[in-house]
Amino acid sequence: MNSTDSTGSTVKLNRSSLSLLPEKVRAPKYDRARITNGIVHIGVGGFHRSHQALYLDEYFHQHPGSDWGICGVGLLDSEFDRRMRDALLSQDCLYTLIERDPQFDRARIIGSITKYLFAPDNPQDVIEAMASPECRIVTLTITESGYYYIEGSGELDAQHPTIQHDLQNPEWPIGTYGYLTAALEKRRDRGLTPFTILSCDNLQGNGNIAGEMLTTFAQIRDPDLGRWIAECVTFPNSMVDRITPLTTPDDIKMVAEQFGIDDAFPCVAEPYLQWVIEDKFCAGRPDWESVGVQVTDDVYPYEMMKIRLLNASHTAIGYLGSLAGYTYVFEVMADPLFQQAVTNLMDEITPTLKPVPGINLDDYKQTLIERFANPKIRDRLPRLCANGSAKIPKFVLGSIRDKLQVGGAIDYLSLTIAAWFRYLNGAGDRNHPIIIDDPLADILTQRARLNELDPKPLLSIFEIFGDLARSPRFVDNVADKLRSLHEFGAKETLLTLSTFSL
Repeated sequence: MNSTDSTGSTVKLNRSSLSLLPEKVRAPKYDRARITNGIVHIGVGGFHRSHQALYLDEYFHQHPGSDWGICGVGLLDSEFDRRMRDALLSQDCLYTLIERDPQFDRARIIGSITKYLFAPDNPQDVIEAMASPECRIVTLTITESGYYYIEGSGELDAQHPTIQHDLQNPEWPIGTYGYLTAALEKRRDRGLTPFTILSCDNLQGNGNIAGEMLTTFAQIRDPDLGRWIAECVTFPNSMVDRITPLTTPDDIKMVAEQFGIDDAFPCVAEPYLQWVIEDKFCAGRPDWESVGVQVTDDVYPYEMMKIRLLNASHTAIGYLGSLAGYTYVFEVMADPLFQQAVTNLMDEITPTLKPVPGINLDDYKQTLIERFANPKIRDRLPRLCANGSAKIPKFVLGSIRDKLQVGGAIDYLSLTIAAWFRYLNGAGDRNHPIIIDDPLADILTQRARLNELDPKPLLSIFEIFGDLARSPRFVDNVADKLRSLHEFGAKETLLTLSTFSL
């Protein structure tokens, strides 16, 4: 039975309607008016709302009247950020989070975001929010491509149009580094301490990369400011984990039908949740440990475990599953052939990992298989396949380099690269169309089609692969898998490879 208001319709989510929600929906019990925004978050999407914002919501139930509320920021003049703006502002920044276990769904209203700014509407408001004395941490979920990090050289992509625009228009930025630098400049000029910048994106050493790229940007713009940022701002590394599919119209309908809530942009996630943070903050931080966050001096083993096992597996699932004609992750994992391939890929990667304190890697890998197979998490493969030029270097190539160095097997790692190359042809095994969603789509598809069976044109893109094209063993492995994918398709290739592995 639906939860409804007195008129028999669903309840429109906002501050005044919280008391009308059913008892089974957990709503904020703290006074949101007593919270001040010590955190500005750039990139309010599904993951931030299912992860960091949830941790802070839990924190406010334990610590009412906190000064660690979130001011959310949307930087991009995109349909997604405009939809997020319109939804949050119409709902007093409240939204529904649904945790979907295979057996049941659980709903709660998240209240930790108390303000939302859409940067294209007024860039100065965003700069002032970060320059405010209240702001002590700026967190980021800007995706891997948002760091403008050239994988081959480890340098900032200083010629990128966004970077060039912000260097030439410091008062009216459009990119993350432009906004951060403008806000830090104001803080320095006003005699304020800087804020900590905490990356929550899937990059190995995400804090290190954020620090190096921002400092380089600032030094180009103003050497003195760049030195001040390098000396005074801290950039903790962090590992974040929760599978959060993109919100769909079906999700909105489900929230209305199961819980009686009219929410323009709910968020759906799996039950699993993990956050590990390096304890390196220059202006204080919440007592995150009180709500289950692991704070440590060394995030590196946790980062490597998650990125190399979960994200690399997601990458393989995305490309191989798309070639085979699947739509969702759970469908791919319901095919024993693909599930075994994911298991074999993780086993191939495991020797590259360092021991992870408190975690049994065999148990962790089994948990990943179960998480991927959750039929309630309708995670679409195109989400995993988007921006491969940024994801492949972060999720897969490190393991390949380590395995090449010691002479270990790279069959499934090479297959993942070959599957991406095959995918870039724009059609699957049954000639079904595939849309390539990547900032480098033009050059990638052009090179993929130069000679469909030759991986060298793609492997020679230094910004992605660095010097890996110089490894005959790697090139030959990718070429062998690519030929098989073109000739036999994903399923037959997996069957042949698994038989050969035995």
